[in-house]
Amino acid sequence: MVRKMATEEKCHLNSDKERHVYTIPGNKLEQWLNKSMKIQMTDKRTLIGVFLCTDRDCNVILGSCEEYVTYPVEEAKEEPRVLGLAMVPGQHIVSIHIDELRDTPP
Repeated sequence: MVRKMATEEKCHLNSDKERHVYTIPGNKLEQWLNKSMKIQMTDKRTLIGVFLCTDRDCNVILGSCEEYVTYPVEEAKEEPRVLGLAMVPGQHIVSIHIDELRDTPP
């Protein structure tokens, strides 16, 4: 089962600082630790990896990360590029999905 972040867990624009501010309860982040996470970015890339941590600026650190690029014309399917440990800037995150089934023990 893939869980998408609810609207209230996404970002809203803070008029004081003119930047995105994410509001995610702390215990929710603890539940996501070591879970498989899919992040879609503003430049159409998709990163899939293990959620390791975040910071106050909503940058996300993914371990065992792979990058998938969406091309306008899908002539040839490209293999994912292995990034390993990756830092995803919070300002470039469009959506986050948690894959809860992939992480459940057999």
